[in-house]
Amino acid sequence: MTWALDHLVVAARSLDEGTAWCEAEFGITPGPGGEHRLMGTHNRLLGIGSALFPRAYLEVIAIDPRAAAPARARWFDLDQPALQQALAAGPALIHWVARCDAIDAEVVALRGRGIERGEVLPAERTTPRGTLRWRISVRPDGRRLADGALPTLIEWGSVHPADAMPASGVVLERLALKGLPAAARARLPAGVVPAFGAHTAPLVATLATPRGAVRLESPGTPA
Repeated sequence: MTWALDHLVVAARSLDEGTAWCEAEFGITPGPGGEHRLMGTHNRLLGIGSALFPRAYLEVIAIDPRAAAPARARWFDLDQPALQQALAAGPALIHWVARCDAIDAEVVALRGRGIERGEVLPAERTTPRGTLRWRISVRPDGRRLADGALPTLIEWGSVHPADAMPASGVVLERLALKGLPAAARARLPAGVVPAFGAHTAPLVATLATPRGAVRLESPGTPA
């Protein structure tokens, strides 16, 4: 089974900060997203797809100050002090999400190889085109793994958000991952590659934009 790159996750202290970052980096204002009531977060989205990465998009996500605190840890380490401290320096690429067609089997397979990706939760959010529904792997502690290099898994319902996104002029060309467990490397799609080296960030994304090539590096956080 091979994963597809679904989206990159850029975290910010607020959506206003995330939007300003996106405009500064790419010269593009991200489109609307929505609210995640399950996790007390909200987002904005930007299409970055291509023939190599069909349906790929970039998600700018932040804790929603208007939402009630969830009864569980938020996804993507957003509750972790180390990540919050890193985001004080500005929004950053922190993670990626991989699309698959049989998420339950994928989670079980990873567990059998010693990788606990978490439980599979149903999630949804309302959009002008109707309700988006998906299933996603989330650990009870909300943690990413391998500093974000090991992806969260997602399985979409009948509608995918990228289907309604206009071309942005930003295209993902490559994603390099450091520290990815060997058991997961065989599932990487084309354009997503393992990286090695003492000074390599956990995630390095290369994108073509209206302002030229942009390289995003994740900050990495203490375990």
